[in-house]
Amino acid sequence: MDFISNEANNNLKVFIDVIFLISSGLILRFCLSLTGQNWVKTYQQTVTFLILPVTTYVIVITISGNIALSLGMVGALSIVRFRNPVKSALELVMFFVLITIGISAGVKIKYSILLVTVSVFIIISIKLGHYISKKIIKKSLYNVSFNDGIELNTIEISSKSVIESIENNKNIKNIIYLKEEKIIIYRLLFENEEELKLFKEEIRSNNEINKIDINYV
Repeated sequence: MDFISNEANNNLKVFIDVIFLISSGLILRFCLSLTGQNWVKTYQQTVTFLILPVTTYVIVITISGNIALSLGMVGALSIVRFRNPVKSALELVMFFVLITIGISAGVKIKYSILLVTVSVFIIISIKLGHYISKKIIKKSLYNVSFNDGIELNTIEISSKSVIESIENNKNIKNIIYLKEEKIIIYRLLFENEEELKLFKEEIRSNNEINKIDINYV
């Protein structure tokens, strides 16, 4: 009876751990999405965030206490590779966090809870600090680009001559001078959609502008 009771308790613990791991993946995905990391919204990334911690956890509890099985598992896992290119350092770090959450849950769940809590706190705090900085001192805490996995609102402006106000805009990303066609193309990136709309209204009356292309995320 004691054996059956212990087995039932172990099964209940595993069930609770798995629910926690899935919830942790969802929480981290939601936090990243909330802070503008739209790459996590894809089906592939969502499945990864839910399955990766659980997979790591199962590996840990399977090989724990068995040296021969551990060596065999290491050999088997050594042939596994992530074939898709990683978009940013943050994406790579988040995969490592998910794996670590699964490993620590297989040893002591409190370490997983600590890691999830700290990760969420850092993600939200940095974004909140960035927002406060832009509102109070009108300056961003960090530069933003397509390379870091954030999708941004973009505007491309085709002009017949140089427009100083656009060239000096803080959101300018690219300037292309086409001498033969006598055209200048400006490309600007905006995190905030409303900010882009205000900018569009400011330049709409400029007679030097031939064309305006806008892409909202």
